[in-house]
Amino acid sequence: MFMLQVLLASLCLAAPSPDAGVLTSARVLEESSPSDWRLVDPEKTLYVDLPAGRVVIELATGFAPAHAQNIRTLAREHYFDDLAILRSQDNYVVQWGDPKADEPAHAKSLGSARAKLPAEFSRPAEGLAFTKLPDADVYAPEVGWADGFPVGRDPKAGQIWLAHCYGTVGAGRNNPADSSNGAELYVVTGHSPRHLDRNITTVGRVLAGMPLLSSLPRGTGALGFYEKPEQRVSLKRVSLASTVPAAERTDWEALRTDTPTFQRWLEARRNRRESWFVYPVGHVELCNVPLPVREVMRTRY
Repeated sequence: MFMLQVLLASLCLAAPSPDAGVLTSARVLEESSPSDWRLVDPEKTLYVDLPAGRVVIELATGFAPAHAQNIRTLAREHYFDDLAILRSQDNYVVQWGDPKADEPAHAKSLGSARAKLPAEFSRPAEGLAFTKLPDADVYAPEVGWADGFPVGRDPKAGQIWLAHCYGTVGAGRNNPADSSNGAELYVVTGHSPRHLDRNITTVGRVLAGMPLLSSLPRGTGALGFYEKPEQRVSLKRVSLASTVPAAERTDWEALRTDTPTFQRWLEARRNRRESWFVYPVGHVELCNVPLPVREVMRTRY
């Protein structure tokens, strides 16, 4: 039976694809070279270990340096461990933090992390390499990619910022713009809420594990907050990848956005030529060009 399964699998692999020779997303990645990929820095990688598995986050240190540093400090000092996912709002976000953050007498100590940070909604665009998406955008004069992240840019104002695409990670805040410190984080799990751009500090993006977040039961309270403690999902551990033992680490690569391969990827997303598609649109939105990532398979001894 095993040999039959292997034979059938080999026949399936050998069968010609109806999309053979067509510029598809899958073909672009298959034909990429090692130089088209960049290794994600473990010092910028956050592991969020849930009971069901691991979520991997790349921190955007070039866009929110103060918040990224604070988050790394919180992770190194195990602040997030045993806290909880507090909110899962349909077609919007999943959010985690300290359930008792609003009770000073019972809130978990921030340790050596800073309690107050400046708002980091955007940064100067000068000196930052930018790969422009030629398609028009309704939320920014220009959009594209910088430092490996989807961004909006205003050439006249000289500012650039992270865009709220699916999987974007942000720092929750109250009404004051400078009321976030990275102790409460959210992930976009619904249709891209670009109206949040430049209204909140975005700190990174999820590289892997999105199904663990997007499949969570929706909260029944206002804004999707869980009304009962037993509804919350525990954070087993949140760690900086560089501090995790090698046997427990996963290394990741992301497709570079400054290569001809990325331009081919972009074209494959703009005009879907797979046999299923009838009409090649000829346009694409920023958040409909997900940046490919892949796990680096390491030999373990």
